[in-house]
Amino acid sequence: MPDCRAAASPPVPNAADVAVTARPPWLGLAVLLLAGFVTIFDLFVVNVAIPSMQATLDASLAQVGLVVAGYELAFGVLLIAGGRLGDRHGRRRLFVVGMAGFALASALCGLAPDAGVLIAARVLQGLAAALLFPQVYVSIRVHFQGAAARRAFGLLGMTLGLAAIAGQVLGGWLVHADIAGLGWRTIFLINVPIGVLAIAMARLVPESRAPERPTLDWGGVALVGAGLGLLLVPLLEGPAHGWPAWMRIALVAGAVLLAVFARQQVRRRLRGQDPLVDMRLLCDRQFAIGGVLVLLVYSTSSSFFLCFALLVQSGFGLDPLAAGLLFAPCSVGFVLASLSAPRLVARFGPGALAVAAVVYAVSLAWLVGQVYSAGGALSPAHLVPTLVVVGAAQGLIMTPLLNLVLGTVDAARAGMASGVVSTLQQVGAAFGVAIVGMVFGAALSGAVGDDLRARYADAFVAGMACNVAAACVAALLLRLLARSSGQGGGTLPSRA
Repeated sequence: MPDCRAAASPPVPNAADVAVTARPPWLGLAVLLLAGFVTIFDLFVVNVAIPSMQATLDASLAQVGLVVAGYELAFGVLLIAGGRLGDRHGRRRLFVVGMAGFALASALCGLAPDAGVLIAARVLQGLAAALLFPQVYVSIRVHFQGAAARRAFGLLGMTLGLAAIAGQVLGGWLVHADIAGLGWRTIFLINVPIGVLAIAMARLVPESRAPERPTLDWGGVALVGAGLGLLLVPLLEGPAHGWPAWMRIALVAGAVLLAVFARQQVRRRLRGQDPLVDMRLLCDRQFAIGGVLVLLVYSTSSSFFLCFALLVQSGFGLDPLAAGLLFAPCSVGFVLASLSAPRLVARFGPGALAVAAVVYAVSLAWLVGQVYSAGGALSPAHLVPTLVVVGAAQGLIMTPLLNLVLGTVDAARAGMASGVVSTLQQVGAAFGVAIVGMVFGAALSGAVGDDLRARYADAFVAGMACNVAAACVAALLLRLLARSSGQGGGTLPSRA
């Protein structure tokens, strides 16, 4: 299902930065939408190709987890810096640089001779996406106002939803069609001509910069990137290698680097320099709860795709197209629910989100129960009604959740908060893949018997139990945050 993890925009430009144009650049919007499409498409398309990648590259479960999580983590770590680079050097210029990097990294993914090269190329692809995607949001905010802005952001939301669906259905077809014998490689190589087209048409997007050139904290980026990486890799690789000492040391080192990062950010602020993250935000109780909520909810998305793709393809033998078509009704449920979510929240208040979170937790538990009770005799098509409910519940939660969390901070810190939330979305998704993948892999390796279908069903149940637990905790926290906001602790901001 789509997860709208990019729905929280990078830092919002100041009023002085808004360009007044006689006619909004609608042709330029088409170029921006194309870029938004490919970055979200590549978040989802790998899921239907995972078993094929495993087979052709002889990749372990931990390695395919890194193929998924490496993109997400790199995307999240550089996202705030990507927005500031655009403010500093020009959004159109960074758009071109980001798109060129994305196309090049996609080519490297498509030509990767082994899993290690593919993982490295996916990290590069995520870094390029982090340079590219903020320019899409901020360029729309700068060059479209009023009714034109509402229409432009509506088109962007629709495009991102379609990208998520296409990542599963079109991606499944591309892998299944095996064009020129390339198999899963086509899901990456298709980005190359798209990137060339977008670069050629970038001149249709007017150039813009921030009136003040923000400083860049590359030391902070390095610290948080290294810290998160040292936590993520051992979680994915540890079980397969018996948790050697160096992996345990890496986990401790990752935690230490994140603590150093927090201290460094405080020192930058006290010296009058722009921090990457204003740590005072995380001391705000409501925003801190909201941040944990974002981590929990988004941790359940990519990990669900990973587990379900392995279940229906590796376990039950469905081809990539059939697997993608199974995801499609779930995605449609998400899109339709996300369109109605703002009206429901406007009518019933933040409490509607708490109800949706309960429905989400129950639907995930019901899905796990279906797989557990059927085991190897499961017919994947029988899961479609439950998948639709899971997707719809997620659609009712995700975008309103971002509004609710951002509404806990004052307007002066809204830009910083938006960037932090965007990063938390990606980090949560990456660590969800790591933790759930670790449990899934341990259950699969520990399963006994010759029935492959039953073994994968058991592994799916074990991995998804983590997501059910995360969804239950999220429902409790969301009820707490919604109640607090309803009592004046925060307001729901309107979004374009």
